[in-house]
Amino acid sequence: MMFASSKPSAIDPDMSLDEIMRRWPVTVSVFMKRRMSCVGCPIASFHTIVDAAEEYHLDEDQFAEELALAIAGSAKRF
Repeated sequence: MMFASSKPSAIDPDMSLDEIMRRWPVTVSVFMKRRMSCVGCPIASFHTIVDAAEEYHLDEDQFAEELALAIAGSAKRF
């Protein structure tokens, strides 16, 4: 199951990738670092983290944790 980490995450597993990137722009860097085409993709409005992990053959938990860490890191800067 996704988000099994002990760290809390603000990301709802049902959120679209587009919503995640709009709400937390810092997550765009995670997609770019992994060379994912989700940024600007019209399908991002429909795909979730589960869908992206499946499409790009990623470990879902690791990918979700990376997004959560990016969000947490940006919150600490303020």
